[in-house]
Amino acid sequence: MFIPTKPRSPPRRPGPFTVVTDFAWRAVQTGVVVGKDVSKAFYGKAHTKSYYLGCSTGGRQGMKMVQDFPDLFDGVSAGAPAMNFNNLNTWSAHFLPVTGLNTSDTFVSKELWDVVHKDMLSQCDALDGNADGILEAPDLCRYKADGLLCGNGAAPAGACLTDKQVNTVNTIFSDMKAPNGTVLYPRMQPGSEAAGAFDSYYNGQPSDKADWMKYVVLADPNFDLTKFTPDLWALSDTLNPSDIATNKADISAFRDRGGKLLHYHGTMDAIISSDNSPRYYESVRAALQQEPAELDAFYRFFRISGMGHCRGGPGAHYIGNQNRQLAFPGQADQSVLMDLVRWVEQDQAPGFITGTAFVNDTQGGEVAFTRRHCRWPTMNKFMGGDANSADSWSCVAYNATT
Repeated sequence: MFIPTKPRSPPRRPGPFTVVTDFAWRAVQTGVVVGKDVSKAFYGKAHTKSYYLGCSTGGRQGMKMVQDFPDLFDGVSAGAPAMNFNNLNTWSAHFLPVTGLNTSDTFVSKELWDVVHKDMLSQCDALDGNADGILEAPDLCRYKADGLLCGNGAAPAGACLTDKQVNTVNTIFSDMKAPNGTVLYPRMQPGSEAAGAFDSYYNGQPSDKADWMKYVVLADPNFDLTKFTPDLWALSDTLNPSDIATNKADISAFRDRGGKLLHYHGTMDAIISSDNSPRYYESVRAALQQEPAELDAFYRFFRISGMGHCRGGPGAHYIGNQNRQLAFPGQADQSVLMDLVRWVEQDQAPGFITGTAFVNDTQGGEVAFTRRHCRWPTMNKFMGGDANSADSWSCVAYNATT
């Protein structure tokens, strides 16, 4: 006898915050826990050490594990982490109202950004002792485009900016602040204009990163991003679904269980301002009330000069944070991952990160120069001799406020 059954209800679609939770932390955390169980069942014994390696969103997820799941990994390598996530996306959305559309009188063309870059180098390139087109410490560069103002007698016609264009450039190189003056997200660091920032943010088009505002914060896919206003900044930061901000400064639990954190960021990052990483480091320093010499025991942050977003750029960016970033394919021993492994397993803490640059940026080809990238809060300074040799540079203390 056939007995009809009640039709099954269609599966519930996950809500937007459920999806965000997966993205924020749950996918990584669940995958690691299950993966360790599978590995134990397959090999018949538990793992002895566990490592994390990631950059950009992967860097943020690694930091999230350090902050909220400190027992998962013995060592974490987090590159260019997308921390302060809500304000990062707000910052990404704010460029379009600053530059305007490419028909606006506030818009700065690619050709004029090239002019800005040359002017910026004339002001800041030698601050590290060597004018080579690479800023070792972009935080020292307090660039203003005022000298490029048309009609000032210095800037030639065709290579000058209007008042509105000068304001556009100066705004981009200024911290993003809430109406009450609170810094929500740091400025774009000087140097990014030569590393793809025009294509990412300055081209007069909405950034794809700004979809966060449309689909999550406002839940309005038809929102016109040219109408973005500062009052939306606080809304995004207050919402903070699934605590995706990933900005917790108290990482003492990770420290106390013996974890090691290797954090790095390219100083020509055109996607995530490299100024955000030392800002986070300093927040940890304040929260734990430890000086750098003490933090060095478990947390070290390195700036990779001339490196773009996780890879590329004119600097010695081959540091082994990805296979295509190995200086010499097959030699994985020279990598930030192995630096981390040696730190965890042999107590050999990395004093610097070794980077290589190649002629024509050809991986494994003719070496152009090498650099020992310094850990915060020091900077690389040219001491004389052959600028292409890492031995001609030294990590020195400096005042980042000057």
